[in-house]
Amino acid sequence: MALKITLKPHERMIIGGAVITNGDSRSQFCIENRVPILREQDILGEKDADSPARLIYFVIQLMYVDKQNQATYYDSYWRVAQELVKAAPTTVAFIDQISEFVLSDRFYPALKVAKKLMAYEEEALSCVQ
Repeated sequence: MALKITLKPHERMIIGGAVITNGDSRSQFCIENRVPILREQDILGEKDADSPARLIYFVIQLMYVDKQNQATYYDSYWRVAQELVKAAPTTVAFIDQISEFVLSDRFYPALKVAKKLMAYEEEALSCVQ
């Protein structure tokens, strides 16, 4: 079954590693095979990966859309994940769940949990300040 997508004017998304920007009007199309897809709201830029949880999200995003360089991203993920758990042991449940998805090449669900980790990190940091 095809995935039907509607893009707002000027909305960006990544499909199979290609960044696509919509034109001036709303558009609709169908994707008929399985490829990595990220809508603009789910894309995190490198400059925005400015905390451990955000860096984990960014690295998983790269794993998802750039399969050719996955080995490099895996190394980065495990390094950052270990550092985060060491610094904040309360994140271990998130990291365990994300790691399960990463190990089974289920990157989109890993990104969903990483978003929860980012929210947890933001909440924890707001309590410290």
